Amino acid sequence: MIPELDTERLLLRQCREADVEPFATLYADEKTASFIGGVAPIEQVWRRLASYVGHWVLRGYGMWALEEKSSGRFVGYSGLWFPLGFAERDLAWGLVLDAQGRGFGVEAARRVKQYAFEDLGWSELFSNIDDENTPSIRLAERLGAVRERSVVVLDRPGAIFRHSPDTEH
Repeated sequence: MIPELDTERLLLRQCREADVEPFATLYADEKTASFIGGVAPIEQVWRRLASYVGHWVLRGYGMWALEEKSSGRFVGYSGLWFPLGFAERDLAWGLVLDAQGRGFGVEAARRVKQYAFEDLGWSELFSNIDDENTPSIRLAERLGAVRERSVVVLDRPGAIFRHSPDTEH
């Protein structure tokens, strides 16, 4: 069972089929899709959403859909991601364009980080961020993450940002 989490303004809930259309808005716009694999058709978006749900079955943790409490609308996703090929468990997030700049990303990621350290008992996790993704770098830093090393992210230069339980969450 996928737990529901909440923050002051957000419900972090299981992804569902009704999220495909609003989730597709992330992949329809180059501004939001460029750091998560690029623009994609809705059929690929459906598969990505299905992989998020399946990740919970395979790993026991995963991504949540972010729903704005006041309106009930889908504003993005955040969660814990560790697909085959990743070196470590990743704290991830993504927001639809009109939800950016409102603090939803840091609010959700802060709650997910708390869940990882307090509920799951993890001692560390990281965020794998493209070097050109300045908003995500700033968000990771607001969470207390520290740039640890350079890596390649989706064939582009990036970095591992290390989150520790003793930093802000």
